[in-house]
Amino acid sequence: MTLKFTCQMRPFRFLIPILISALFSGISYAAVLLDRVVAVVNKEVITWSELYRAMEFEASSDLKSLSHAEKLKIFKDNEAHFLEGMVDMKLQLQAAKKLDIDATKEEIAEAIEGIKKKYSMGDKEFNESLKKEGFTIEEYKKRLAEQIILSKVVNQQVKNKIAISDEEVKEYMDKNRDMGYRIRQIFLKKPEKDADRKLLDDKAEALYQRLKAGEDFSMLAKQYSEDPSGKTGGDLGYIKREYLGREFIDVISRMNVGDLSRPFWTDKGLHIIRLEDRPDKNDMGEARKRLYELRFNEAYRNWIRSLRERAYVEVRL
Repeated sequence: MTLKFTCQMRPFRFLIPILISALFSGISYAAVLLDRVVAVVNKEVITWSELYRAMEFEASSDLKSLSHAEKLKIFKDNEAHFLEGMVDMKLQLQAAKKLDIDATKEEIAEAIEGIKKKYSMGDKEFNESLKKEGFTIEEYKKRLAEQIILSKVVNQQVKNKIAISDEEVKEYMDKNRDMGYRIRQIFLKKPEKDADRKLLDDKAEALYQRLKAGEDFSMLAKQYSEDPSGKTGGDLGYIKREYLGREFIDVISRMNVGDLSRPFWTDKGLHIIRLEDRPDKNDMGEARKRLYELRFNEAYRNWIRSLRERAYVEVRL
């Protein structure tokens, strides 16, 4: 299961109570009561229960269909990766506090109204959904406030500092015009027996649904892809059109940058791909978006690195 801490809000999929974590992973309730610190971030801590509640928040519904052993293995395998994301989030919130960046009651209320409108919910349906997920309205507001604060501090410290000129866009287009398509894939080998194709179709469809639900592509590729690229999160790099198979061209021709494909067959097996970048000779708008994304990703990584360099971080997993 991919567990990338993206700091994005998902309606009503919040942290599950500690007891469920314990029952889910085969750990006794008494053990949960003896919660332990798994990371120290300056003067704040992250506990084991917080880590596992966060992983449960990111888990898709498909995870619940797995055996207890498989669930436990997935959570255990993702502990370190997920904790790193939680540390980064904690550092950003601390940076926001130093800058006096906060979320107002009006902003939180507006965010809640936006969520209700998006999912066609009235107050009753909204409150029932919260109750079903085991959350109070105050807990939900706290999570929303954190997301608003994170968005504000990233805008101030990273996004607003990025400026791209037309000359830079044209230079980027000229430089990347002939590089081809950049693709990331999850590959499942063709089974030896035709009777097993249905099982592979079902596995690929489950992975596809998890990706659509927001799980991280690269982490899922590392876990499930049967291609050497899986070790690097499924990144195939840039591939020129003439080196791509007909099936890939057919699928990519209908995709925009950032799109996810449904599982499709080739003579080697099943593929799920995400289009990371594509050549476009004329569209400066798309080129500007891609260049901005590259600049933002680099600037964001550098900012997080600078926060870590100035912080006291101790991981105790």
